[in-house]
Amino acid sequence: MIDTGQFTDLPHTDVDLDEDDFYIEKFRLGERDPQRANRKPSHKQQQRDLETMAQLAETAGLERGFQITYKPARFEESWLLSSLQPFYDRLLITDVLSRVKGGKEANVYLCRAEPATGLEWLAAKVYRPRSMRNLRNDWLYREGRELAVSASGVNRRRDSRMTRALKNKTAFGQEIAHSSWILHENGALDKLHSAGAAVPKPLATGDNAILMGFVGDETRPAPPLHEVALDLDEAAPLFHEVMRNVELMLQNGMIHGDLSAYNILYWQGKVTLIDFPQVTMSLSNPSAYAILRRDVQRVCEYFAQYGVERDPARLTDQLWWRHVGIDPMRRPPEPEQR
Repeated sequence: MIDTGQFTDLPHTDVDLDEDDFYIEKFRLGERDPQRANRKPSHKQQQRDLETMAQLAETAGLERGFQITYKPARFEESWLLSSLQPFYDRLLITDVLSRVKGGKEANVYLCRAEPATGLEWLAAKVYRPRSMRNLRNDWLYREGRELAVSASGVNRRRDSRMTRALKNKTAFGQEIAHSSWILHENGALDKLHSAGAAVPKPLATGDNAILMGFVGDETRPAPPLHEVALDLDEAAPLFHEVMRNVELMLQNGMIHGDLSAYNILYWQGKVTLIDFPQVTMSLSNPSAYAILRRDVQRVCEYFAQYGVERDPARLTDQLWWRHVGIDPMRRPPEPEQR
C-alpha cells in the first residue's frame, strides 16, 4: 500500500499581503539611494515615478473605457482589469459586479455577460500575480504533465529553451509555469465539459484569467457543499453524481487533485465540480494513485455524515484498475523529450 502521509491536505489560507506594499515594492515607487534619503528627489526620479503611475493607470483600463461596478482594492484594480480587459475587448463581458470567492491562488468574480453570448452571468477566475500566490507543492501535480504553451491546447515539450528555463526556475521559466498552470485548467475544463462532466463551461482564456459559466444568480453564487445541509434523500444521488464525474475524469486520463466539499458547488439540487489547476495525469504522474485515493476519501467522508457509507480504499482500487490498470507502485516511464 502506498504511504499517503506526504499528501496531507494543503491549507486553505489566503495570502496575507498588503497589496499597496506589494506594488510599491514591485515597481520601486519612490525608492531612493539611502545616502540621498534627506535630499529632494531629482527631476528624473520624479518623472520616472509619474510614468510608472501612468502605466499602472493605463494597465487598469482607466484610459481604455473598461469601467466596472465592483470597487476593487487600490492595487487590485491594476491586475484585475488588465486580466479581464481582453474579455471586454472581445465583447464577452460588459461589467464586473462583485468578487464571489477569494482563494490562495486566484479570485473569482461575477461578470455581466455580453448579450450576444446568450448568457446573463459569467464567472472570471483571475489568478493572483505569481509573487502573491500561496500554492505550495505544485510540483506534485505538475509531474507527468506536458507543457501547455498556447490556449489551443497542451503541446509537446518541443522547445528545449522552455524546458531548461523551467528546470532552472528562471524568471522566464516561472512565467511559462504560470501560463501553463492556467492553460491546463482551461484545457481540463474544456475536455471534461465536452465529455459531459458537471463542470463550468469555459468560454475564453487570457494570460492571467479564465472566463467560464457562472453557477448561481446575481444575488448569490452557488455555495460549496461544505456550507450546505443536504436532505437525506438527495445525499445518495449526489454522491453517485460526484463519483460519476471522478470516473469520467479517469476515463479521460485525469484526476482532480484537490477534490473535496470545498470544490463542489451545490445549486438547485445539482452539483458542479470546480477548481482544476491541480489536475493530475493518471498515467504519467507517479503519485496519481495516492492523489486519487485522497480525492475519493474526502468525498466519502463528506457524504458519510448523511448515511452514505462507502469504503474509500476499495472504491479507489475499483476505479484505478478499471480505468488505469497499471501497478500504482511502478513508476511510469519518463515522457519523451522533443
